[in-house]
Amino acid sequence: MATVKWGLIGASNIAREWMIGAMRETGGEVVAVMSGDAGRARAFADANGILGATDSVERLLGDFGVDAVYISSTNEKHRDQAIASARAGKHILAEKPLALSLEDAIAMRDAARQAGVVMGTNHHLRNSGAHRVMRAAIKDGLIGRPLAARVFHAVYLPENLQGWRIDNPGAGGGVVLDIAVHDADTLRFVLDDDPVEVTAMTQNSGMAGAGLADAVMTSVRFRSGLIAQTHDAFTARFAGTGFEVHGTLGSLIGRDCMSQSAKGTITLVTADGARQLPWEPANLYVRAVDAFHKAIAGEGAPAATAEDGLHSLAFGLAVLESAGNGRAVVIRESF
Repeated sequence: MATVKWGLIGASNIAREWMIGAMRETGGEVVAVMSGDAGRARAFADANGILGATDSVERLLGDFGVDAVYISSTNEKHRDQAIASARAGKHILAEKPLALSLEDAIAMRDAARQAGVVMGTNHHLRNSGAHRVMRAAIKDGLIGRPLAARVFHAVYLPENLQGWRIDNPGAGGGVVLDIAVHDADTLRFVLDDDPVEVTAMTQNSGMAGAGLADAVMTSVRFRSGLIAQTHDAFTARFAGTGFEVHGTLGSLIGRDCMSQSAKGTITLVTADGARQLPWEPANLYVRAVDAFHKAIAGEGAPAATAEDGLHSLAFGLAVLESAGNGRAVVIRESF
């Protein structure tokens, strides 16, 4: 498989902390970074051993021999950057949420299809060995028919990430589009089921600015009839995270598993007692980028496709609508 030359659209923390290393570990080469601030782009490039730096998407796409782009700019910029990348013949791995509206996200997906390039969504949690072993246990019938699920994803947003996420509605700030969309994707992956209806309540406890939620709880109905609860927050310093699925024959209890790191425990509880399920603690982002590289080479699909990103965005938008009107909202399922 030929070396994939990556261009970064967005000089972001996630690119620095996780994605650059994953690209290099899987045989890719990061050749350039773009930021709207030329000085930030150059400083980011120098700090991360990247040769090229620019403040222009057009230059990134045209001047550095890029094969694929990783888009981690603020959310309102994703649509135009992805469409420009597709039209330039570049493969696209985009951060969630794909966009701020389903129409914009569909336009991104369609531009990639028309250009014949691969597009994926960087939903990292479905790449966790913990969630993969839960999915396999359900497929193998170890808990019988799944009836209910609970996701605990209330964390504390570090000060260095609090910027636009808590004060910029126009960039897609707030906990719903930042965290709740991850719950949706992880539930869809683990359960192999789709959410069809949601009722939600949001909270502003003072961290987020006016008009933005820094916590949310949802009740969700899935196509199979399974019901689920989720709790997401920027404000919970000590809550810990978890993912539970309860079935007719047993329960899967995940603890400390809604994380960027490969950590956590999965316990299977049945009439025979409780036992921990072993799983492979592989880097979530390495797994994602490796799958993306293989998809570019014609071997399979990205770990999370553009369609997966559309489904999680549809969930997030339905959560916001329900929280706004106090009613259950049907989630769009087809695109």
